[in-house]
Parts: sequence; C-alpha cells; structure tokens
Amino acid sequence: MLTDGQDELLSNRRRLAGELRRLRDRAGISGRQLAERISISQSKVSRIEAGLTVPSAPEVAAWATAVNASDTAAELLTALTEAVYTEVHPWHAALRERIHLQDEIQEIENRTRTKLTYEMSLVPGLLQTAEYARRVFVMFDPAYAELDIPAIVAGRLDRQVALFDPARRFAFLITEGALRWRIGPSSVLLSQIDRIASLSTLENVSIGLIPQTAKVLTHVPHGFVILEPADRDADALVMVETVHANLTVNDPLHIALYRRQWSLLEKMAVFGDAARDLLAVIAADIRALPHHEDDQ
Repeated sequence: MLTDGQDELLSNRRRLAGELRRLRDRAGISGRQLAERISISQSKVSRIEAGLTVPSAPEVAAWATAVNASDTAAELLTALTEAVYTEVHPWHAALRERIHLQDEIQEIENRTRTKLTYEMSLVPGLLQTAEYARRVFVMFDPAYAELDIPAIVAGRLDRQVALFDPARRFAFLITEGALRWRIGPSSVLLSQIDRIASLSTLENVSIGLIPQTAKVLTHVPHGFVILEPADRDADALVMVETVHANLTVNDPLHIALYRRQWSLLEKMAVFGDAARDLLAVIAADIRALPHHEDDQ
C-alpha cells in the first residue's frame, strides 16, 4: 500500500509522462525523431514516457519546443516537473491510515543497490538496537499509540536484515555527537555502540564516524539519505526527514548537491580501526558518567 505522499508522487510522474507522450503523439513525430531534436537517446525518451525516468527541466523545455507545445501546455509541463522534483510528505498524512511506515520504507530499500546515510543527531535506523529504536519512536510527534510501538520496532528490525545481503552496499556517516546523544541510560548507549562496532566489520557495510575534533569542511544542518536504485534505468533519489514531513528529492542537480556534501562529510570521517577506537573512547566516557546522570 502506498502512502498518500508516495501515491501523489507516482500520480505526478504519470501525469508528466502521459502529457509528454500525448504532445509527441499529437505532433506526429516518433520517439527517435524527438530524441534527435532534443539530443537525448531514444531509450531515454521511452523511459521518460513510461514514468521510469524523470526528465530534467531543460529537457522538458526542449521537449515542449520540439513538439510545438502551446504556452498553456508548456506551463503545465513546467508545473508537473516541479511537482515531481519537490515532494513533501507530511507525517500526519502518511500515518493517517496505517500504524507505521517501516514497510513502505522497506519497499523502497528493496529496490535500492546502494544506500548512503548521514546522521548528525541520532544513530541511523538500520543500525539501531531494539531498545534504542523503541525510545526513538516513543518520542515521535505526532505520537504513536503505545500499543503500536512493539510492531513499529519489529518493522524497523526487519528492515535490518538487508544489511546481511552481500549484493547490496550500505554506507553510514555518523557524528560523534549523535553517538553521545543521551536517549537512555548507559546500558542502552553501550549496547548501541557494541552493535555499531559489530556491523562495521561487514564487508558490504561502511561506517564512518565524524569526530568532534575533525576539521570542518562543510555544514549540513540535517540528516539525509541517498538511494541508488538496483535498476540502472531508474533514477536515484534523496530523502530528508524534517520535523513535519519527509522530503523526496528527484532533481538531478539537487541530488548532485547532496553527493558533493556526502563527499565532504566522508573526508571528515574516520573508518575501520580508527572508528572502532573512537567508539571505545565514547564507551569509556559513558561508563565514567556519575550514577545520577545515568537517567532512565
């Protein structure tokens, strides 16, 4: 089942693809002819018209010119393109008819070959222990029903099975501050650190930690996820969680921006043994906390 936001995204893609195809058919030109006129491959024309690939704004403008679209039709194409590239999925709408979104997220991840995750404030969901995840979901606003929390945690843990698929690649960049976030007592944080250290040994999983002492190369004020599809004909996308909604970014120029930010953040991080040494330091600091600071 699709969330309202996902359904809207597919609807916008279908409308854009259908309108582009209708205008080409009405102009009486073939896909090959159109491809030559706007300097793209015929296969890309087919993918665009099938809704598998989202054309860039310049490609849409060139398409409109090539088929002699009216001003009204060209304005509609522009509006549809912008709608596809800027998707906002409010949490309250997404959760209106379902308990949680873990299944929908898993469906997206199952179509993904590579997932790059940056987090600055908490441990990424795919790395969370059950208790850490439970405490995250308890704080969610709009609030989940208390009786639903176990099912939501189970859904998140079920997604983590993908980490053990050697055909898929996962990369994480996590700030030291996120690892020190006091979501619970020392036992919760220490268990979480142990899990991260264990998962960092998987060959298809890369975990980079950004120390507080690292030289700053960029400032990214929020976490984000870059998803590379398993289908090479499909488009990559970026997902950004905000307080009120999840943002889906499809614009190639914006995706390129996130890739550049990822590269800079990656240069700030430590990996392998150096990352595990940092985890050991953080764990030692947590164990040394005064008992009265070990809040439940």
